[in-house]
Amino acid sequence: MKKVITYGTFDLLHYGHLELFRRAREKGDYLVVGLSTDEFNQGKGKESHFNYEKRAEMLKAIRYIDEVIPESNWEQKAEDIKKHDIDVFVMGGDWEGKFDELKELCDVVYLPRTPDISSSAIKKIKENKHEG
Repeated sequence: MKKVITYGTFDLLHYGHLELFRRAREKGDYLVVGLSTDEFNQGKGKESHFNYEKRAEMLKAIRYIDEVIPESNWEQKAEDIKKHDIDVFVMGGDWEGKFDELKELCDVVYLPRTPDISSSAIKKIKENKHEG
């Protein structure tokens, strides 16, 4: 069985996330998603609209995802790859080159982002509606 892993906060789920999961799953037979914990997000200066438990519940309902694990720090990726016997590490193209050191452990693939959609754009639209 070929196993794939990707990571993220996945707070405001949208079509771009679904496309990432679909395309990541096409790289193998089993998709693991490392979901940033609330504490890890705070350390990154991010605040989620939904807590970890609710975000994990949403991800578990997506048919492309086989397993959700907590991501507590930047350094755990290599450990997760070994622990979960991962063959392919997938991230969005905006991370291009940032995880190349993991190529020693598995294939590393950067997928192009889905055009015209992002959590940041959704948050800006929401903020503008509240201000107007």
